[in-house]
Amino acid sequence: MRWVTAFVLSTSQARVDLVEVSELREHEEVDPRHLKALRAKIQADGVLKRPIVVDRTTHVILDGEHRFNALKQLGCTRVPLIFVDYNSPSIQVKAWRRQERLTKQDVIEAGATDRKLRPKTSRHEILVGSRLRHISALQTRVDIPLEQLRG
Repeated sequence: MRWVTAFVLSTSQARVDLVEVSELREHEEVDPRHLKALRAKIQADGVLKRPIVVDRTTHVILDGEHRFNALKQLGCTRVPLIFVDYNSPSIQVKAWRRQERLTKQDVIEAGATDRKLRPKTSRHEILVGSRLRHISALQTRVDIPLEQLRG
């Protein structure tokens, strides 16, 4: 993995690293309407407010596919992220749609192939204390200017 060492934050919840976008793998398709709206919001703000969450071993994006794609469309070559150990039993995956079943292996396989899952298929949760919370609970606000994310 190619690290960008120019910008590393330490937060009380998790460490945020800046990594080249080419190092990451997507497991879900994006919703074009949501992507367009999010890209416009990020561009208007001029900052990325929250990092994405990525599996440390496979480099598969677990949360933040739309932010990742919006940054790429805005000409960014780096992305702030939080690495997690996806094999940890404290991280669980569920399908947003009740009738669907989803496993961690399904997510990893989708990230390793061209067979991406539909938008908003996976919902990742993490055990925080004694309570399961959406994995976005790790995403401390970073407010990184887009200029720092461009090549």
